[in-house]
Amino acid sequence: MSQRQVRRYRILGRVLFVLYIVFLVYFLCFSELYGRTEVSEGYRYNLELFKEINRFIQYREELGAFAVFANLFGNILIFVPYGFFISMASTSRSFFQTLFYSFALSLGVEIFQLLTKVGSFDVDDLLLNTLGGVLGYILFLTCNIIRRKCYGKKRKKYKRADS
Repeated sequence: MSQRQVRRYRILGRVLFVLYIVFLVYFLCFSELYGRTEVSEGYRYNLELFKEINRFIQYREELGAFAVFANLFGNILIFVPYGFFISMASTSRSFFQTLFYSFALSLGVEIFQLLTKVGSFDVDDLLLNTLGGVLGYILFLTCNIIRRKCYGKKRKKYKRADS
């Protein structure tokens, strides 16, 4: 892959990353579907790890499948693109960097929700969001390995044709 193609690839990653951040801000602050337009009167928070996860599992029948899926898997899925795009846009990629940045963004989101009283601060969300970012990183690595194998085969094919 030429330097020009790599540069285009990283620019695409940055553009997708910015679009993702715009979506994330909208979803976390303004989404009517999740009650983001209503500000609660008091601070809502959970500092006990696995408390909300266990509550959603225990009361899944009463809460409904959508609420359980949105809370447990939604918090993971919404951060998968973050882990993918930050790895795609960055020149230095590492598991621990992605883990740290995913945790930092999630912590920022949770603090924002606490201060603005839109949503709630939840350590379970920190865990699930960070897990989503790490899964995005793993997805990026998998795609990168596949891309390299495919590109390597094409390159060998063209070298043989040139000889």
